[in-house]
Amino acid sequence: MTIEALAADQPRAAATIILVRRGPDGPAVLMGQRGAQAVFMPSKYVFPGGGLDAADADTILADGLGEPCSARIDQWSAPGLAYALSAAALRELWEETGLSLAVAGQTTPDWAGFQGSSLTPTAAGLRFFFRAITPPGRSRRFDARFFLADAAAVAGDPDDFSHASDELSHLHWVPVAEARQLNLPFITEVVLAELGAFLAALAPDAPLPVPASVPFFDNSGPVPTFRRIY
Repeated sequence: MTIEALAADQPRAAATIILVRRGPDGPAVLMGQRGAQAVFMPSKYVFPGGGLDAADADTILADGLGEPCSARIDQWSAPGLAYALSAAALRELWEETGLSLAVAGQTTPDWAGFQGSSLTPTAAGLRFFFRAITPPGRSRRFDARFFLADAAAVAGDPDDFSHASDELSHLHWVPVAEARQLNLPFITEVVLAELGAFLAALAPDAPLPVPASVPFFDNSGPVPTFRRIY
């Protein structure tokens, strides 16, 4: 499968996952802090995520990303990118937190520490929620798609971060109402504002629906533009 070819100055495709845990005290999101020496967004609190790898396109999932989420990504990109990005989101969640969105299965991806788990990742519960392109002039640029998922679908204990890498520290569940008080990248503040409004319209036990539209903070050109993907 062909994935977007990138020139040196073009943003790299990336996937971020917003894992939401809902309870009687209100919704919380899983966040961690990047290292102080990180080249990109040092010391900032972020959601798990990272750049797309070539192998993500070949990851076998129990279920792919549903519609219309998949079509909303592929209409702006190379066909099949939605599948690769959803696999990248699941991989980054596993690598950075040790948590997996997976079901019992015989096919496991070649992710460090994941093989032998008798689990197959699934993108069935992912919702394409936000897209943002890093502005020009930054040390690194990404074309990031943010996926929303319910922590109730985590295979195992959602408080067990023992398999996490050291890329993010201080992994913890942050109440959505308090998350914007952390040291955040600007775009994460924007995403959290959208998330708060989205969750406020839902019953606490309602399944996470597919958003009616997807906000797109577009810095691909000389003038920043805010769009909506339908």
